[in-house]
Amino acid sequence: MTDMGVAVVVEDDEDVRNLVEAVLSQAGFEVHSAAGGREGVDVVRAREASVVTLDVGLPDIDGFEVLRRIRQFSDAYVVMLTARTDELDTLTAFHTGADDFLAKPFRPRELRARVGAMMRRPRQDLGTADGSAMDPAAAAAPAASQSPVLHHNGLDLNPETRSVSVDGVAVSLTRSEFDLLQALLKGAGAVRSKTELVRVVRGDYYRADAYISESDERAVEVHIGNLRRKLGEDPVQPRWLQTVRGVGYRLSPAR
Repeated sequence: MTDMGVAVVVEDDEDVRNLVEAVLSQAGFEVHSAAGGREGVDVVRAREASVVTLDVGLPDIDGFEVLRRIRQFSDAYVVMLTARTDELDTLTAFHTGADDFLAKPFRPRELRARVGAMMRRPRQDLGTADGSAMDPAAAAAPAASQSPVLHHNGLDLNPETRSVSVDGVAVSLTRSEFDLLQALLKGAGAVRSKTELVRVVRGDYYRADAYISESDERAVEVHIGNLRRKLGEDPVQPRWLQTVRGVGYRLSPAR
C-alpha cells in the first residue's frame, strides 16, 4: 500500500475510469476499480478504501444506492461524479453521505486538489471495527494536555482526536459536519456566513477570491441539517446551532 492509502474508482465509462485512475495514482494512491455498483461495494470492502470516486449513473444500481451500502461499513471519503447537474442530485449525494460532488466533464487538477484537501483534514474516528461507538473520555485522554476540548451546553468536541460527545454520549459525524461544528464553536457566538462555512467544508481548495455558488451554500445547509439531526437538536429551542436568516449560523447562547 502507498503512503496515501487505497482509492477505489467505481465508473462504467472506461475512458473516465482510466482518467480517474491516472489522477489518483499520480496523487500517490494504490488504485483499484470497478465498472458496476455491486462490484464497487465489494472492492471498497475488500480493499478497505480510504477514498472512493463514485459515478451516479451505473449500469446495475445507481451511485446513491452504492453509497448507502458503502456507508454501512466504511467511512471512506466519497466523491460523487455525474454528468447530471441537477441540484437535487447534489443534495441527495450529501444527504446519503457523500463528501464531495463533481460534475462531468471535470478538470483532473480539480479532482486531485479536492481529494488532497480532504486527506489533509482527516475525519474523526467513528468507533471500533464492529461499528460501536468509542468511549469519548478514552478517546480524548491522550491529547487532553495538548489540545483543549471545546465545551458548550453539554457538548464536548476534541479537535485532536476529532471526537464529539453530547452529555457523555459519543456522536459520529462526517468530516464536513465535524469541521462546521468546530468552526461554530470556535466562533463563540459570532455569526458565520454560509460563504465562510463553504470554505470551512472545502478547506484550502477554495481561495478567498474563489467563486461560491448557490449549490455550494445549499450543501452547507444540508450538512447543518444532518448535524442537527445527529446532535438531537430541538428546532424550536436550539441548544447549539442557531440560524441567522439570510446570513448563516451561530452558536446558541450558553445555558
